[in-house]
Parts: sequence; C-alpha cells; structure tokens
Amino acid sequence: MRIYTRTGDRGETGLFGGRRVPKDHPRVAAGGDVDELNAHLGLALSHEAFGDLREILIRLQENLLILGADLATPPEAGERVGQKRVPRVTADMVAYLEDLIDRQEANLSALTHFILPGGVTAGACLHLARAACRRAERSVVTLAHAETVNEQALAYLNRLSDLLFVLARAANQHTGQAERPWIPNREDP
Repeated sequence: MRIYTRTGDRGETGLFGGRRVPKDHPRVAAGGDVDELNAHLGLALSHEAFGDLREILIRLQENLLILGADLATPPEAGERVGQKRVPRVTADMVAYLEDLIDRQEANLSALTHFILPGGVTAGACLHLARAACRRAERSVVTLAHAETVNEQALAYLNRLSDLLFVLARAANQHTGQAERPWIPNREDP
C-alpha cells in the first residue's frame, strides 16, 4: 500500500463514508488536533515512565485513534463503512478515564494552588499534551456547532485533559520534582 494517493492534491480529503470536504473543514481540523494530541502522547512515552504510565499512555493513544475514526465518520454515514464497523467513543471509555483520574489522584498531594506547567521531561510533555487536548476539545465544540457529533467524544476529551493534568503531576511527584506554584502579583526580584 502506498502512503500517497494524490487525491488530496487540490485541498480536499475524504471522510469515512465517502464524502469529500475541504482540508480546513471543522471535521478535518478536529481530527487533526486529535492526531496532534496523539503525537504529544507519543513524545511523553519516549521519556522515562513510572509504574503503569506506559500502558496507560499506549491505551490512550489507541483510544484517540477510535476518537479520530469517530470524528472522521459523520453520523449520517452510518455505523458501517463497507464491511467495517465504525469505532465510536463510548460512555465506558469516559468512565475508564474517570477511574484513572480517581486512582492517580489518590496518590497525589492535595492541590492547594494553581501550578505552572513543567517539571521533569515526562511531566512537561504531559502538560503540553493537556494543552493540545484542550485545543482538540475546542475544535470538536466548533464542529458540534455545525454538524452532529457523538456527545461522548466531547466528554472523552474533557476527561482526558483532566487525566493528563493528573498524570503530569504524578510524573513530577514520582521523581521528587516539586511543583512550582503560581503566585499572582509576585513582586519583581
């Protein structure tokens, strides 16, 4: 199978189900933001991971491919494209994230202030992934204003950004990296 098809050379791309849209269509933009988020998780994976973080991030990457397929397949295309069933984000996938958040948060110190993103490389990468996740969420909201979107897709991105924040904190805490509090109106030194 060749990687190039030449079908997008005029600024259009095909959605699952056959509909062609411009490459700047909100559905394509949302999928692109989810793809970028997945790449950020890959970057976080390339740094030393603690405990079960590696398996968590791999599963999140796999689930983001489900989200991408969901977004690339408008509901009117149906639940099957040809012989293939269209994967969709489910409430169980959202519940999985909530469970992970609860389990990870139980091992963290109480958050009493806003913190600056950063820390060890893995923690900083997860903070960057969280920001990319928020952008993807905004893109899906924009799409939802124009077309029908699986409501679980929005819930998934919302919970995922929370999980990525918690995982960034966990990565930093695991290595002993202190969180840097945001101190508003700090006097210049």
